[in-house]
Amino acid sequence: QVQLVESGGGLVQAGDSLRLSCAASGRTVSTYQLGWFRQAPGKEREFVAAINWNARSTYYADSVKGRFTISRDNAKNTVYLQMNSLKPEDTAVYYCAAGPDTWQRTIYEYDYWGQGMQVTVSS
Repeated sequence: QVQLVESGGGLVQAGDSLRLSCAASGRTVSTYQLGWFRQAPGKEREFVAAINWNARSTYYADSVKGRFTISRDNAKNTVYLQMNSLKPEDTAVYYCAAGPDTWQRTIYEYDYWGQGMQVTVSS
C-alpha cells in the first residue's frame, strides 16, 4: 500500500504563489511517475502536471503552462507543484497521484491518490 500525504494548500490572492508538496511512502516510489490533478466545484477532475520517474520529462496542461512547475525529490519521495501567478480559476481541490512509470502507461494513469487539499485564489 502506497500512501500520499499532501500539504501546502490554502487561501491566497490572485497573483500570489503557493508550493504544494506530496510525500509518498513505499520503497519503489522513486520508479513511479507522479502527477497533479485538480477538481473545481461543478467540474470533473482535470490533469494539471506530471513528471516521469527520473525527472527527465515533464508535462503540463495548457491552462497552467508557464505558471506552474512540477518537480520531485526522490531522496524524500516527494513531488512538488510550484504555482506562480495564481488566478481565481485555479481554485480547486488538488490531488497528487503516483503509479508505475512504464511505456504502456500514459501520464493520465495512476494507481495511488492523495486525499486532496483545497487551494482558493481570491481576486
